[in-house]
Amino acid sequence: MAFNERMNSAKQATMVFFRRLFIGILTLAVLVIMFSFLLTRVAYSEGERAGVISKFSKKGVVFKTYEGELNEGAQGQMGNMVNRLWAFTVDADDPTIIQKLEDAMLTGRRIRVHYEQRYMKFSWMGDTEYFVDKVDEAPLK
Repeated sequence: MAFNERMNSAKQATMVFFRRLFIGILTLAVLVIMFSFLLTRVAYSEGERAGVISKFSKKGVVFKTYEGELNEGAQGQMGNMVNRLWAFTVDADDPTIIQKLEDAMLTGRRIRVHYEQRYMKFSWMGDTEYFVDKVDEAPLK
């Protein structure tokens, strides 16, 4: 009888150990996932750029994102204009910004965009780490 009791006690101790290990790993995984999602919403840099929209499209098979390119148009050393393209992403849940960017591309007018550069992003969130959150007309100087 003593041997059977020791075996049952060892089984219970093993089950308790693996149950605690499973709960610990599960808790750690949930915390890592929550922290990752938090980092996708936090911006570590923000700024503004001005130029003309040269490309704006809706991309993706399952997850649709809006991607664009802004031609900032810089002046080269010889005084000639040089195309300098800047790629950006727009959240699909902001139709006002999407409409403003589409209108600016069709009319060819110069705009100013405000963006946030995020710590990290998941692949379904877009191609770039620059997310445009505001669009204004930029006056010519």
